[in-house]
Amino acid sequence: MFALVDCNNFYASCERVFRPDLIGKPVVVLSNNDGCVIARSNEAKALGIPMGAPAFEYEQLFDKNKIHVFSANFALYGDMSARVMDILSHYSPEMEIYSIDEAFLQFKGLEHYNIQEYGNEIRHKVTKCTGIPISIGIAPTKALAKVANRIAKKFPDHTKSVYIIDTEEKRIKALKWLKIEDVWGIGRQHAKRLIAKNIRTAYDFTMLDDDWVKQHLSIVGLRLKHDLQGIPTFDLETAQPKKTIATTRTFETNYTEYEQVKERVSTFAVSCAEKLRKQHSCCNAFMLFIHTNPHRDDLPRYSRNIVVKLPFPTNSNIELSKFATEALERIFIHGYHYKRAGITVMDFTPEDQSQLTFFENSDPRHIPLMQVIDKLNAVHGKHIIKLASQDKKRIWKMKQEKLSPRYTTKLTDIITIYV
Repeated sequence: MFALVDCNNFYASCERVFRPDLIGKPVVVLSNNDGCVIARSNEAKALGIPMGAPAFEYEQLFDKNKIHVFSANFALYGDMSARVMDILSHYSPEMEIYSIDEAFLQFKGLEHYNIQEYGNEIRHKVTKCTGIPISIGIAPTKALAKVANRIAKKFPDHTKSVYIIDTEEKRIKALKWLKIEDVWGIGRQHAKRLIAKNIRTAYDFTMLDDDWVKQHLSIVGLRLKHDLQGIPTFDLETAQPKKTIATTRTFETNYTEYEQVKERVSTFAVSCAEKLRKQHSCCNAFMLFIHTNPHRDDLPRYSRNIVVKLPFPTNSNIELSKFATEALERIFIHGYHYKRAGITVMDFTPEDQSQLTFFENSDPRHIPLMQVIDKLNAVHGKHIIKLASQDKKRIWKMKQEKLSPRYTTKLTDIITIYV
């Protein structure tokens, strides 16, 4: 049996853990630079706040309905997620962390356990130890566990936030209830194609011919169909090194000077290099982009990207920053107001398997240097050591006017209790 554990309205729930006065009140969390809504409590959803809503367009609605608005506190959310996942790992050695607020557990050797009681115990333990409410769906396959979780979350009063699909009758009833556009793995375009074929529910999808599904939805779609039929097809996935790594940011204001954008690009390149070293990879290419503000009709628009093939694989801050700023020189045009930039590194090779080239190679002196920089930044604070091309006093200068304290990750933000 598989269990999908999902934290309810995770970002909003994290804020409520340390602000219990917000329980039962509408809460929304905004994206980087307080741009748009990325999380909503059930109360905010009921008021018609859509996911992705631009914050500036909904300010009056926020004020009118006394909606509590927070800037994204990713340090807090990441730490709370780690606490939840640590608790879950004690209930099954086989676990796949699917996202910051979701995890699959596989139950083996529990044939003689009462799975319903086991699920209730997990839910009680997580909520008691972290304050985060969760929903649990349990079924013979991962896709069905997703369906069961959706039912547990949709009908908490009836399911007590734990629902098990353990009979054929339950499976069919659940699939007939679930709309095709809500099926895990069915994207928007596939949903449109299926609805045009009068496939309205997950059950309708499982009744399709295998050959048609394979032809129109590929082998992945066919595997999904079998998983929904109760035939285990998707296994737990162990953590794999990322195949691409990106660092992109929207600037807090429009930049018109080359040096301003250059500093940001250099910082983005350093961030990518750090992430490469964490997974012991080197990149052989990267893509750099710069964009003007798409929402300013009064300003000329410009958008450009460039893909650079590196002469050698590297994960050095110095080398990647150098190549990135050289690429920026080729696409930067004066006279525009730039609002966003980013770098995506790609084409990875393991750092211990980098092949030497005949004419040009990464400087071997950078390896011990980067190790020292990483250690110093880890001990004395992130970004304590920077390149000369970076702004020493600046980290990520984002608009975060409604940022809550980092209660669990910063000593000065720990709650003070007066007794």
